[in-house]
Amino acid sequence: MEPIDDASPPDLERRLGHPGQFPFTRGVYPRMYTGGRYWTMRQYAGFGTAEETNERYRYLLAQGVAGLSVAFDLPTQLGMDPDAAEARGEVGRVGVSIATIDDVRSLFDGIPLADVTTSMTINAPAMMLLALYTLEAERQGAPLEQLGGTVQNDILKEYVARGTYIYPPERSMRLVTDLFAWCALHVPRWNTISISGYHIREAGSTAAQEIAFTLANATAYVRAAIAAGLDIESFGPRLSFFFACHNDFFEEVAKFRAARRLWAHVVRDEFGGTERAAMLRFHAQTGGSTLTAQQPLNNVVRTAYQALAAVLGGTQSLHTNAYDEALGLPTAASARLALRTQQILAHESGVAEAIDPLGGSYFVERLTDELERDARRLLDRVEELGGSVRAIELGYLQREIEEAAYAHQRAVEAGERVVVGVNRFAEGVAEAPVPVQHIDPELEARRVAQVRRFREERDGVAASEALARLEVAASGEAPLMPVVRDAFAHRATIGEVCGVLRRLWGEHR
Repeated sequence: MEPIDDASPPDLERRLGHPGQFPFTRGVYPRMYTGGRYWTMRQYAGFGTAEETNERYRYLLAQGVAGLSVAFDLPTQLGMDPDAAEARGEVGRVGVSIATIDDVRSLFDGIPLADVTTSMTINAPAMMLLALYTLEAERQGAPLEQLGGTVQNDILKEYVARGTYIYPPERSMRLVTDLFAWCALHVPRWNTISISGYHIREAGSTAAQEIAFTLANATAYVRAAIAAGLDIESFGPRLSFFFACHNDFFEEVAKFRAARRLWAHVVRDEFGGTERAAMLRFHAQTGGSTLTAQQPLNNVVRTAYQALAAVLGGTQSLHTNAYDEALGLPTAASARLALRTQQILAHESGVAEAIDPLGGSYFVERLTDELERDARRLLDRVEELGGSVRAIELGYLQREIEEAAYAHQRAVEAGERVVVGVNRFAEGVAEAPVPVQHIDPELEARRVAQVRRFREERDGVAASEALARLEVAASGEAPLMPVVRDAFAHRATIGEVCGVLRRLWGEHR
């Protein structure tokens, strides 16, 4: 590809297109944030019990958050109840502990689900958490067709970068596509997947790898859905993406632009999708791995620059990390400051007054072209190996990320890549301690007692019969979401529902 510097202005306009038009280099909406239509400001939160997290959600909503974003603890992410032996020591630690329909009711107590959008970072049991969410919405009287939000539901990146998988890949893909089909019929405004480059980048990938491997996974999901009989026009417009935003400011802006353009061509050229299906809408989160425990207040500055890059890159929603996250879960005060970072950006900086402020910059356009070219080369390599699922089985994606992470760490340790306050400008005096969030050590015992009492007080026969119906459906080809919802309506637990599938399908090792 010729350098963008050699392009005449008319050619530049032809290659870029217009905001809101294919290939969406300049943004997915014609006017973007102008006219006061800002990105959705989310703050990812979850810890301890449902009641404690509900209190944090109410606090964030009162501070101006426009959408909720739920963090689940590791047992929930792995489909385990709090009293499972493997859950010991992890209950409520890195997110909220959810096992039952009563927990979901407590989590959203006093929060009208018809009026907020909710993003849920959950993958292997994504169907289970959305089933619980929709049951609670119905209990509140909220029509399912009005519900808005996202369930991450991106299992492939778990095998590559994160590790909270349960079932083998092929079985997991059935859960993904079943959810696509059910939501297209019943919850049409819901984003049925958030295809995540964030965790790929946090594991150490380069920006080009983040684009390529995310879009490779997205391609695998589209193919699986089409193979299951779905029309791309029915589910394509509800696909959403999730990217990290790290410190190289202009590279990050260009990354988002290149990802939009590359995905638009993949959808049109391979799948024959319309512009509506080819539109890459994404959530961004500032880079957790870029935060430092040393001089933690420096993280406020890092987060602000990263948030600015995400906005200039055209994000649809944004989470800004709290400055204390290298030390522990955010406190209410640090979460508020992270939110204020977004609000100052939206209301005081003026960046939302232009549709695509950096469009046409020779530097940004050349970076965009280079990242698209590098990502395309990696995407083609994944295709040569047989697609994303096969490339994961061969370990290709994992090796590429590990090598990039190793090269980055060596550069930091050699001082070739500066991390302020860590390998340069470090102070030789003790820093004042930063207040951190503490999880009650008695929490786990309370949660164990709570879930056991839940089982004792329910109609055990009805729950067992509902789980048996799930087993029959999962043994064949029947849609799973209706029987999963039925099981939870009869007061089965997440561990029990996931346990049925574990026994039938096995676990990925």
